Amino acid sequence: MLGERLKALRTGRGLTLKELSQRTGLSVSMLSQIESGTADPSLGSLRTLANVFEASIATLFSDPDAPLVHVSRPGSRHQLTVGESGYTYDRLTPGRGDLEVLRAEIPPGASSSAQPWAHPSTECAYVIEGVLSVEVGAQRFTVKAGESITFDSREPHRYLNETEASVQVVISVTPPSP
Repeated sequence: MLGERLKALRTGRGLTLKELSQRTGLSVSMLSQIESGTADPSLGSLRTLANVFEASIATLFSDPDAPLVHVSRPGSRHQLTVGESGYTYDRLTPGRGDLEVLRAEIPPGASSSAQPWAHPSTECAYVIEGVLSVEVGAQRFTVKAGESITFDSREPHRYLNETEASVQVVISVTPPSP
């Protein structure tokens, strides 16, 4: 679905893979693999692509034909990775554009981004396993298994695992944004 949506955006703007490559810094080969569904882009690559199309990351996943009822099953979910950190997101929602729910696996020492960043949404993170550090504005919060944190995503924020064990968390964002 992501590949089809990306290709539709690219061709709708009359761009070749080479032209999109020049605008994003992503290789033609990588873009081709993303469009064919044989490669999953990193979150950073998705942000770059969304910026080129002047859209949100959610737009790259939006599916106007998304069902009113959606069952998300392991192995069939779209997965996003954050850089080389091993931080991964599994997308649990179908992409209707009203709500984004992600399951994240955060390895020891990994973070959701190099620096806190903001977007116009409300965000809630529920920790399934481990201890999560969350920076929101100038504050830092520690959220343990069974606890959650909700905040206005317009405040610069990021998630960090400062422990020696993986952290599992479910993150909900409404409305979805880059």
